[in-house]
Amino acid sequence: MRTVFALLCAGALMLPSVTLAAVGLSELPATSASGPLTLLYPSRTEAHALERAGFHLQAAVDGPPDTGNGKLIAISHGSPAPVWVYFDLARALVEAGYVVVLPEHAGDNPRDGSAVGLESWKRRPQEVSAAIDRVATDARFARTLDFAHVGVYGMSAGGLTALSLVGGRWSPARLKAHCERHITEDFHACAGPAMSLDGGAFDGLKRWVVGTVLAWKLDDAQAYGGRDPRVAAAVVDVPFAAHFDPQSLREISVPVGIISAQRDRWLNPRYHSEQVLQHCPRCSRLLDLPTGGHGALLSPLPDAAAAAGSLVADPPDFDRPHEVPRINAAIVDFFKQNLPR
Repeated sequence: MRTVFALLCAGALMLPSVTLAAVGLSELPATSASGPLTLLYPSRTEAHALERAGFHLQAAVDGPPDTGNGKLIAISHGSPAPVWVYFDLARALVEAGYVVVLPEHAGDNPRDGSAVGLESWKRRPQEVSAAIDRVATDARFARTLDFAHVGVYGMSAGGLTALSLVGGRWSPARLKAHCERHITEDFHACAGPAMSLDGGAFDGLKRWVVGTVLAWKLDDAQAYGGRDPRVAAAVVDVPFAAHFDPQSLREISVPVGIISAQRDRWLNPRYHSEQVLQHCPRCSRLLDLPTGGHGALLSPLPDAAAAAGSLVADPPDFDRPHEVPRINAAIVDFFKQNLPR
């Protein structure tokens, strides 16, 4: 028996070692066809500690890609978030075999906020489509990925982007009408993060100022979208969605998972995620986070020093170490179930 056991041990030592795939990282500069892209993918190259924009990460920089599951997921970031706050979600997707592309949205990123809002919303879907095009021409992935069936994840303004990519259409005039009716209940969707209602004597003046500015800026009734037929499934997290045409939501033909957060102080879920669920038959509730705020899925979480910090910070009873892995796992499972194999 001892001889047999020794032989088995010796045989095991001769087997090739198996290691978990690391997260490969490639950062592609802007071109005439697309803005900067961050690519994350399975790689057998050893990961090393690195820092990006103050975030401490582990990745194999420009490591050769390993065989994954042949599927691409595009992540559309919030406004004006760095792509790195989605690293833990991207890592979960990579560990499941996906290649992940994160385009940086022009004029709506930490280095340049000159187009935050309407201007960025109009061109964001095309920027995601251009990112998919660019990955399709990358020799490392061109022959291994299924570009006919791509997944998209978007959070906040990225959720608006994801809904546009699957066929949703919105207009500035619809946002104006929403804010005329619900400026108190959904104040930050109308005013942005820099101003808050606090129950004080100036709340009425704040509402008047915001309403006056919006009446001047939001007189465009044109519908904007950006359907990309390659997008076969989407996850939409705390989306900016009050201004979508309900009929366009009813016409969405691919599966969409909705994540809502009941403690969201930036976008009241009653007027955003719930509106999507009400009008979109192909949309289903993936998760509803009773203690989650607007930034529940941002991981690593950015510093709260900016004006938006208090709006994305976790409520005191949000169990981040437990909840974030659970949310990421649900997103991975959604794409496993809904992207064609």
